[in-house]
Amino acid sequence: QVQLVESGGGLVQAGGSLRLSCAFSGRTFSSYAMGWFRQAPGKEREFVAGINWSGDSTGYADFVKGRSTISRDIPKNTLSLQMNSLKPDDTALYYCAAKLSRAGWFGKHFSYDYWGQGTQVTVSS
Repeated sequence: QVQLVESGGGLVQAGGSLRLSCAFSGRTFSSYAMGWFRQAPGKEREFVAGINWSGDSTGYADFVKGRSTISRDIPKNTLSLQMNSLKPDDTALYYCAAKLSRAGWFGKHFSYDYWGQGTQVTVSS
């Protein structure tokens, strides 16, 4: 069974940066595509970024493109999301997700097999 534990969220002023991390355990990390999603109160869960099993293919939602970088450290079984130039609209609960696949990265939440509990990001204006 895959377990995902996010960390790194917090309160930051607009324009600031945060680095989210997701610790993966229970299976072979390099067999999984990974993704970050977010959900704000009253809104649907939305895709933020995705990465393939090896880390050489990534994709981003338009609202974070150019401001965020997804990466993975396979020896450390860790997924990261570096977020810069944060805006109040980025306030949400951020989740990491895993899908057993070596076919690429995935942008739909229903594609993923496992989810973490989330880490809160709050951006003040």
